[in-house]
Amino acid sequence: MNIREVRAHCDIPCAVYDPSIAQYAALSVVRFLDLIGEMPDNIESKKDLSHLSRLVQQKEEHAIEVKDAIRTIWGDYFKQPHMEKYPEIHDLAHSIMMTASKCKQDIDRQNGVDLVEKVNRFAEIFWATKDVSTESKKSLNPPHMDIIVPVLGD
Repeated sequence: MNIREVRAHCDIPCAVYDPSIAQYAALSVVRFLDLIGEMPDNIESKKDLSHLSRLVQQKEEHAIEVKDAIRTIWGDYFKQPHMEKYPEIHDLAHSIMMTASKCKQDIDRQNGVDLVEKVNRFAEIFWATKDVSTESKKSLNPPHMDIIVPVLGD
C-alpha cells in the first residue's frame, strides 16, 4: 500500500465554525442566573430544591458549552495571520474560559454579563477575519441582551 502525504487546513470545513453557539450559551447562563436569583433565599420544599438543582445544572452545562465552542474555534480556526491581526485573541479566549468558570462557581449575575460581553468581542473578531460586517442586535429571548451578529446579505 502506498500512502501519499495529505494536508488539510482545518479539522472540518471553515464555513462550519460559528460563534453563535457560544453566544447563545452565554446568554443562557445569564438567564439561568436570573432564574436562580428569583428563587427564595430560604428553600424549604423538595420541589424548590429540585428546581434550584436543575437550574444550577443547566447553568453549568451552558458555561461548559461556551468553553467548548470558544476553545474549538480558537484552537482549530484561528491561524497565524489572524493572530497577528488580532493579537488580543489569546488573552480574550483565556479570559472567556476563566469567566465561564466563575459562572460555574458562583451565582453573581455580573459574571454572566461579562461572559456575554467577552464572547461578543470574540464573535466580532471571528467575523472580521472573514471580512463580514457585524452589528449589535437585542436578543429576542430573555435576558434580552445585545449580541453581535453578522450583517446578512440578500
